[in-house]
Amino acid sequence: MSYLITPQYYTPLLDLKQTELGIKQIKEFFQLNLSSELRLRRVTAPLFVLKGMGINDDLNGVERPVSFPIKDMGDARAEVVHSLAKWKRMTLADYHIEPGYGIYTDMNAIRADEELGNLHSLYVDQWDWERVITAEDRHIDFLKEIVTRIYAAMIRTEYMVYEMYPQIKPCLPEKLHFIHAEELRQLYPNLTPKEREHTITKKYGAVFIVGIGCELGDGKKHDGRAPDYDDYTTPGLNGLPGLNGDLLVWDTPLQRSIELSSMGIRVDKEALLRQLKASGEERRLELYFHKRLMNDTLPLSIGGGIGQSRLCMFYLRKAHIGEIQASIWPEDMRTECLKHNIHLI
Repeated sequence: MSYLITPQYYTPLLDLKQTELGIKQIKEFFQLNLSSELRLRRVTAPLFVLKGMGINDDLNGVERPVSFPIKDMGDARAEVVHSLAKWKRMTLADYHIEPGYGIYTDMNAIRADEELGNLHSLYVDQWDWERVITAEDRHIDFLKEIVTRIYAAMIRTEYMVYEMYPQIKPCLPEKLHFIHAEELRQLYPNLTPKEREHTITKKYGAVFIVGIGCELGDGKKHDGRAPDYDDYTTPGLNGLPGLNGDLLVWDTPLQRSIELSSMGIRVDKEALLRQLKASGEERRLELYFHKRLMNDTLPLSIGGGIGQSRLCMFYLRKAHIGEIQASIWPEDMRTECLKHNIHLI
């Protein structure tokens, strides 16, 4: 319950039928725009992968994947994916995708260790995307170009929602504000990383924070990242480390920032070795994914994930992700939400 925000005088702008139609329209419209902007083709993705291959996303390195034995494979264990960060890069190689083109997919996951609340559910649905790049593309300006293209798709989608439901007024700013996590720390040295996010996003409306996972000037990280997919140590914005980041927008019902997307230029061999050594995870070099990367059988790439339910929650001005997707919630949370006119599916 400590993660539940109950906005005062909250009234949904749409009824259940309008909400379901809005979800359908947003998902169809946005993924077509995303595909067009980044030149992505849709592919089918797995719900689970074999344990011990190094394919599953470790997120912050502490979340436990849901796993189960496979009877017809001698009880070898499978893991429900956390995300498809590594799987997508292998798929680029297997499909022989050329530089400048990529893939996207509907990623469905179960994250049993999530701290449930307005923004976090046991069930995760997002568009996972990955695009082949060249060595010359591995710089901050290219990352910013890709982020800006994704944001343009978000702007168009917001206007489509407004045309469907005029009571939902557009609120996204025309331009996205870029800032490095270290610059943000220096700007608000007495705030926690989450408080910094809220403050800067309230000021600009939409922000991309660069350098998620790198060590900042105070010896701490803005937020955690697994060391083997995003490159957060190569110099990026204003010479500070990091070729990755998070895209946040200001959410009016909750009066806080919400992260809609995480993305970045992926590690090359040098960055992988550097980040594994710094995190004490060099043993991962023996895993299937990491061997392929070190053997030059995986392309250089950029990629990320965009939360589907969270994006719909933002556009439809909902106060809880449970108003968008069906999941399991603590009974006391359901009761409290109902008191505040928040109807969980």
